[in-house]
Parts: sequence; C-alpha cells; structure tokens
Amino acid sequence: MSPLDPTLFGEIDPPQRLLMGPGPVNAHPRVLRAMSADLLGQFDPEMTGFMNQVMALYRPIFGTQNQWTMLIDGTARAAIEASLVSLVEPGDTVLVVNFGRFGLLLTEILSRLGARVEQVSAPWGEVVPLEVIARAIEMHGPSVVATVHGDTSTTMAQPLEGLGALCKAAGAFAYVDATATLGGMEIAGDRWGVDVVTGGLQKCLGGPSGSAPITISDRAAQRIFSRRHVEQGIRRDDIADGKGPRIPSNYFDLAMIMDYWSDKRLNHHTEATSMLYAARECARVALGEGLEARFARHRKAGAAMTAGLRAMGLTVFGDDAHRMTNVTGVYIPEGVDGEAIRTMMRDHFEIEIGTAFGPLQGRIWRLGAMGYNAMRHKVLLTLGALEACLKTQGFSLPLGEAVPAAIAAWEAA
Repeated sequence: MSPLDPTLFGEIDPPQRLLMGPGPVNAHPRVLRAMSADLLGQFDPEMTGFMNQVMALYRPIFGTQNQWTMLIDGTARAAIEASLVSLVEPGDTVLVVNFGRFGLLLTEILSRLGARVEQVSAPWGEVVPLEVIARAIEMHGPSVVATVHGDTSTTMAQPLEGLGALCKAAGAFAYVDATATLGGMEIAGDRWGVDVVTGGLQKCLGGPSGSAPITISDRAAQRIFSRRHVEQGIRRDDIADGKGPRIPSNYFDLAMIMDYWSDKRLNHHTEATSMLYAARECARVALGEGLEARFARHRKAGAAMTAGLRAMGLTVFGDDAHRMTNVTGVYIPEGVDGEAIRTMMRDHFEIEIGTAFGPLQGRIWRLGAMGYNAMRHKVLLTLGALEACLKTQGFSLPLGEAVPAAIAAWEAA
C-alpha cells in the first residue's frame, strides 16, 4: 500500500456559515481563542485551579449552590448517559416525561440500562401538564423521573416549577436534560428542587460540542456514591467477590468522575483541557453579559424570528405558550421542496437552517437563534434569505414584510 501523500488534503478551511438551525451554532470568538491556549498537565495546580473555577462559574448558570457542579468530557449525550447509568439500577422504575425526540432518547438509554420505563407523553408541539406528571408518579412509584427541559425536535419547553417537590414527596430523584436551554433560558436547579441537570456548550452557551456541564444535588450524590462497590484504584484481582463497581460503566461512572473533580483528585481520565478552557470561557461570557440580560436577548431573538416567519404568511409549529425562546419550528408550505430551500440557503447565503425528525420530518423547518447567534442582525439576515429563497422557488408571499415585523417584535419583546 503506497503511503498517503500529505499534500492530498489541504489545511482545514471551512466555509464561514451562519448556523441558524437547532444547534450547533457558531462559537463565540472568545471561546475559540480560549481553546488555543497552551495545554497543562491534569494535576498541575494551574489546571486544577481552572477546574475549580469552572465549578464556581457554572453554579449560577444552573441556578444552584450544588458542590458537585462540573464537566463531563464528551458531548451533551455523555452527561445524559453518565447521569442515568449512575442513578439507575436494572429493574428500577423510571418515569420519562416525553414530548419529543429527546424524551424518546431518554427512554432508549434507560431501556439499555435494564430499567422498567414508564412514559407520560404529550403530542409533539405540546408539553405535559404538571398534574398529569403527578398522577403518573402516584401510579408508577418511580425511583427517577427524567425529562428534557427544551426539546429542539418540537421547539417546546417543559415547565419544571414544582417537579422537584413532586419527586421528593414520592422518594424519587429528578433528572433534567437542559442541553438546548442552558445559558439561554432560566435554569433554576435549586428552586425547581431537581437533583441532576445536564447541558452542553453548543447551543445557548455559544461553544463547540464536546464538553457537558452537569450539576448534582447532595441527595443524588449520596445515591451515586452508595453505588460505588469498590474504592477507586483497587486492582481487579484484589476484588474478593470478583464483581466490579455496581455502576456498570467506567467512563460514565459519576462517582469516579466526582472523585476526580474533588480535592482527592483521584485519576479517572485525562481532562479534555482545551474543552475545559472553552467551557470556562462560555460561562465567563454568559455571566459577563448578565443572565437576565442574556435570557432577554434570547426572548427577543425568538420573538423576532417568529414574527418574521408569520409576516411571510408561514404557519409556526407548536404551542405559543410553551415555545422555547431559542428555536422556532415553521411548517414547510405546501408545494415547496423543503430540502431545496435549505440547500439554496446554504449555497447562496451560507446560512444553515434545520430539518426535523420523526413525525415532523419533511413537514417543518427549525430555525434557531441562540448563543452568539441570538443577535438581531443575524435573525434579520436569516429571514431575508428565506424570503428570497421561497420567492425563487415560486412561493407567493408578501415581500418585504418579514424584516420590519421582526424588528418591531425585537423592540417590543
């Protein structure tokens, strides 16, 4: 086999696309600069100092005082799986609040873990009322209740006020996947009384995918540590009963990861240094802007996007009362080739908008405005480009109405 010519592939030079889909989005320039900083050894005092800073920075973003607020090395799904594999034993009953694709993902992961999964569901485009969740908890007696906060597949945000109290009264733990909303909508971990919340950088936090913030209550931490069958560092042949740790994953064992992030600094893996720098800078950007101001900016962007789409004569998907602020679904007009429009948006304007999943595949587009892209001019550029592409495809629409409607909505929100 002849050696590969190193000149065959050029230097990475991706197009400068404006990512206005449901995520990922364009990373903030400060985050990209932080990622270029020099690497450090995983036990260097400077490095462990940065780890402690990350823990402190993410507590207000999660709305918590939890000691165990840290990062999981991997995409947002890594934190989801780490949470569930560390909380749930085979045979445990888990109630999943399902209102979209990512509720189905929780169900799939839990099924692989051998849990007995019960679902309380809403049609796509709606959310599950708290009283319905309460009845399901009473009926099934789960040990864990798992839900998504904002499901980008349906663009809906599940109300979570009161969920923690319901779970505690039933002796259950509450898990929340806030991947799509962390840093863009309020996450009130302590006020909601939930036990574990996980996120990702690649959406409202304006970073790259690959690091997953997580916060764990003391109550959940006790549960996780109780499942640690042996102390970390004991050799396999030293375990008298021949059984490994009761948490069946090594990489996703939160008890071991928490030991790594504690003052013990017990080795678990080599921390993804550049991603930690990215997560740190994402949090600094968010807190520097101010969380309330940041949430308001996302509300303005979502309101502007929705108003602009409606001004084109398009029909927005889902329940307005529970819409995520950062992702908007809109029906593809009859007779319009949705994929042809997406291709034209990308090829002519360097703008990416999203397609859909499951029962919504081929029926809606999903347009995001989050993180570094939740800016008025980026929303206006997206709406103007979509209008032009629809016109080119022969769709009749009121030209010139979308951008003024979006400007007015931004100012009013």
